[in-house]
Amino acid sequence: MSKVGSYVQEAYDELLHKVSWPTWEELQQTTVIVLIALGLVTAVIFGMDFVGENVLTFIYKILGK
Repeated sequence: MSKVGSYVQEAYDELLHKVSWPTWEELQQTTVIVLIALGLVTAVIFGMDFVGENVLTFIYKILGK
């Protein structure tokens, strides 16, 4: 049981003293970047899905199915 307690204490100490946490401004900037990237990736996937659906619908109409 002392190994678990030692692990928790060392993890707490590392999080408190050794980890470099971002400032509030850095956190806001990176959050905006992530949201913009998420929007772009979502738009690309939506576009691919839309084009793929229309191409397949066109092909099915040509083939008469």
